[in-house]
Amino acid sequence: MKPLLSLPHRLDRSSMSCRAIIETPKGSRTKFDYDPDSGLFLLDRLLPEGMSFPLDFGFIPATRGEDGDPLDILVLHDEPIPVGVLAEVRLIGVILGEQREGDEAAIRNDRLIGVSKASRLHQPVTDVHQLPNAFLHQLARFWVNYNELRGRSYDCKGIRGAAEAADLIEAAPDRCSPDGFST
Repeated sequence: MKPLLSLPHRLDRSSMSCRAIIETPKGSRTKFDYDPDSGLFLLDRLLPEGMSFPLDFGFIPATRGEDGDPLDILVLHDEPIPVGVLAEVRLIGVILGEQREGDEAAIRNDRLIGVSKASRLHQPVTDVHQLPNAFLHQLARFWVNYNELRGRSYDCKGIRGAAEAADLIEAAPDRCSPDGFST
């Protein structure tokens, strides 16, 4: 079985589309992480009562961000997407962010935003700025709160469009060997 981390992301700039692996469904308090050693999704942690993932959350395969993990993506879809699904998404933007743990230097940990190509409800959305400002603020605030729970800080540096999201994918080639494990 081919490790999910090494699947091609298939970025297509003409349609602003790529592939994403969903780790945690929208509305879930349970955070899952892909475990390349087993090829399964590990139950990682539980968010506190009253806090849940605002959108489907996953990663872009064959990428590696500054934090050492594949690039993160939030996906708009009509209902929660199950764990482990490979989804075709259309990029609409990115939350630019920096994460800091204790006295360590801040590292970039951006959150790409896309629309599932299978979505009917969200198909008209082609740019992140078509979403209500209050919704975008809540998305950014979720990551501030999420990181505080883990003893880290998260600073939203801005929200940009699909072209910048695609630039980040192109600039984050995976530093994995062909079997999907870090080199």
